[in-house]
Amino acid sequence: MAVVTGTGGLGLEDALALARAGAEVIIAGRSARKGAQAVDRIRSEVPGAKVQFGEIDLASLKSVATFVARLDQQRSHIDLLINNAGVMVPPQRKETADGFELQLGTNYLGHFALTAGLMPLLRKSKQPRVVTLSSVAARNGQINFADLQYASGYVPMEVYGQSKLACLMFAFELQRRSLAGNWGITSIAAHPGVSRTDLLHNAPGRMSAQGLVRTYLWFLFQPAAQGALPTLYAATAPDAEGGGYYGPNGLSETRGYPAPSKVPQQALDKAVAGRLWTLSEQMTGITFGEYA
Repeated sequence: MAVVTGTGGLGLEDALALARAGAEVIIAGRSARKGAQAVDRIRSEVPGAKVQFGEIDLASLKSVATFVARLDQQRSHIDLLINNAGVMVPPQRKETADGFELQLGTNYLGHFALTAGLMPLLRKSKQPRVVTLSSVAARNGQINFADLQYASGYVPMEVYGQSKLACLMFAFELQRRSLAGNWGITSIAAHPGVSRTDLLHNAPGRMSAQGLVRTYLWFLFQPAAQGALPTLYAATAPDAEGGGYYGPNGLSETRGYPAPSKVPQQALDKAVAGRLWTLSEQMTGITFGEYA
């Protein structure tokens, strides 16, 4: 039983591959229309696929809580959670329903809250895994505690890098806390390299510089199905290690096949990771200890 956030791009490819392998999948996202399209595509390619759409807006803690409550009623356990969905470089600073900067709130804090809420169901699985998506952009990311929400000096790619570094540090910290607290959760990070998804069309827009690169230099981006492979490896491979980080093996990790990734030095700072975790609990009002 797997939960994958994101109804297009990498999330769709993850869900399709898992369904093809016989897994029961909930593909979770904000748009019921896109969710229905994703389910239809998977069922057309995998007759008899056990797949359904689950509505969740990661930019709303209330929506996350509603999704968690629904799964609590419907499911006895969850074997796999893939924290995949995200937004990328909106040109102007925007905020979530809870007043968080949009990229940090959606990419990181929404998944932080979702993972915490699903802990009871994950812990009822025999070998639960949580896979959290980072990005090559994390290499240049920094956790800006002085202005985590970038209330001033908003730089889209800088803020995106911070959100994806936060996701990577969360994956590592979750593994450390799982081991220390005997939670039984295996937490792994992955990144897709540079992949042909709609992220750059959706946020900056098709006519932005990034959107035009995505449209007209499409051949620089590997197919989404290829970009999904590191995530699928982290999610299913017997030898994928807890606390590991996986990405493509070619051209500075921008394309290729799954392999261990080079971890940015700043992602290894346990003091920063611990501080970020505590701050995230304060910001979301959700404490992992309640669920673990």
